[in-house]
Amino acid sequence: MLTEFPYVVPPHKSRSADSSLQLSCMKLVVTVMLASIQLFAQARVQGKENPMKYPTLYRTIRIDGLSIFYREAGPKDGPTLLLLHGLPSSSRMFEPLFARLSDRYHLVAPDYPGFGHSDWPDPKKFAYTFDHYADIMNHFTEALGLSRYTLYMQDYGGPVGFRMALAHPERVEALIVQDAVAHNEGLGANWKPRRAFWADRAPNESALRTNLLSLATTRTRHVGNDPNAERYDPDLWTDEFYFLNQPGQAEIQSNLFYDYRTNVDAYPKWQAWMREKQPRLLVIWGQYELSFDPSEPEAYRRDVPKAEVHIVDGGHFALDTAADEIAGLVQNFVGVQVFRGVPCSQPPVVF
Repeated sequence: MLTEFPYVVPPHKSRSADSSLQLSCMKLVVTVMLASIQLFAQARVQGKENPMKYPTLYRTIRIDGLSIFYREAGPKDGPTLLLLHGLPSSSRMFEPLFARLSDRYHLVAPDYPGFGHSDWPDPKKFAYTFDHYADIMNHFTEALGLSRYTLYMQDYGGPVGFRMALAHPERVEALIVQDAVAHNEGLGANWKPRRAFWADRAPNESALRTNLLSLATTRTRHVGNDPNAERYDPDLWTDEFYFLNQPGQAEIQSNLFYDYRTNVDAYPKWQAWMREKQPRLLVIWGQYELSFDPSEPEAYRRDVPKAEVHIVDGGHFALDTAADEIAGLVQNFVGVQVFRGVPCSQPPVVF
């Protein structure tokens, strides 16, 4: 009886086939690398010759009889980030994010009335309150057709944004809190003269203006207790101090800050909303922050246990020094990008 054995490739032929396959793979890898280098070089050349695909546009729109200025950039079919600024800044504070994220997100950053390039109505005729600001910002989003967005809230952006979220929770995809307070314990010792102002305005008005609006305080909001103060461009606070000294600004800011006491009263409501809704929440906090108490970031985690909390290398305006880190955190948190008009998963990014 004839026994059949499977055919076995001789050793010398097997090695030859493997070598041929390895050589082919190496050629493919080299070809891909060369093509990538060539494309990268072309992209750099084109980047110098052509404008950005999504340049920042500086626009105004009439809302409730006021001219509201805003910055806008990015693909309108991409995820929308509504960026709400703090005191005494404006939408200008978000320029570092516009430079890093406008290729994949629709970024919209308005100036509140009395700030930046929006109208500054007479404080005797206009209610400078956070309720009023939230109403105007809600009308602003409606006028722009922003039906869904992630709220990015810094400082004053917190009380404006939380009011917006509670009024229209169906519009809010997620919350990003950067150095903004929603808990009473988040207001530190430097808030003592400010609480006195809320309790009895007239005799404490002068002290409040010194505490809140002075050049020293304006600088401290940026630098905090960072030992490397040389990292900060002094134009950041001298420009803001110039703004604060324009006619009418002292009264505007005093009126608005007097209304800040209503935020403290509303904190329990915001906390209850977070505990009930468990929104997607990213908390970003500057480690050199002196405006608020360092316990505040973890207070958010008590309300939303799955919240992401990150302490970054910066002060109250952490984008001054930690823009790359914050942009990476935002992109990883939002989690999608627009590629040729199609939303897709986005892996972690390093800027």
